[in-house]
Amino acid sequence: MEVMKKHIVLVHGACHGSWCWYKLKPLLEAAGHTVTALDMAASGIDVRKIEELRTLVDYTVPLMEFMECLPQEEKVILVGHSYGGMNLALAMEKYPKKIFVAVYLTAILPDSAHMSSYVLDKYLETTTKEDWLDTQFVSYGTPEEPLTSMPFGPKFLAQKLYQLCSPEDVALASSLVRPTSLFIEDLSKVKYFTDEGFGSV
Repeated sequence: MEVMKKHIVLVHGACHGSWCWYKLKPLLEAAGHTVTALDMAASGIDVRKIEELRTLVDYTVPLMEFMECLPQEEKVILVGHSYGGMNLALAMEKYPKKIFVAVYLTAILPDSAHMSSYVLDKYLETTTKEDWLDTQFVSYGTPEEPLTSMPFGPKFLAQKLYQLCSPEDVALASSLVRPTSLFIEDLSKVKYFTDEGFGSV
């Protein structure tokens, strides 16, 4: 049976970039699919810095610009890993008719019933300081507008994220990760997701 060829859009998790899909992308392309791997703002080779971003919307600009430029009749498969689930949710909210399906790969899945920070709040409530190992949380906002960045530490990468990977993959990730934010301050004030948009995909 012939596999239906699709356009698959890969969205990385926190601190990562499109580079993290370097093994999967060629496999999907070899199967005949069109594959786009994006860098979110201030991620991968995107020239912006985390200090320039204030909201999840700011961080998701590359995905939203990509979705906007899709031909009206084209539908894509969105794949989000980890924090990338939040980026997917924004795209689902604004462009539900351009999405064939959304795949949450061990990703944060918000809902349309609570504030946008709800799932992250629950996760952070159950995650201890020890669980984060050498990950740092650094303030980069102002007293009026507090913001927090998060660079993953080398121990956290090796022991929590890449513990089943080769030393080469650990070295690659350690050299390419960049600080990001969970944008909790923004998400706790805004209800981004609705049943009519996000919930309809």
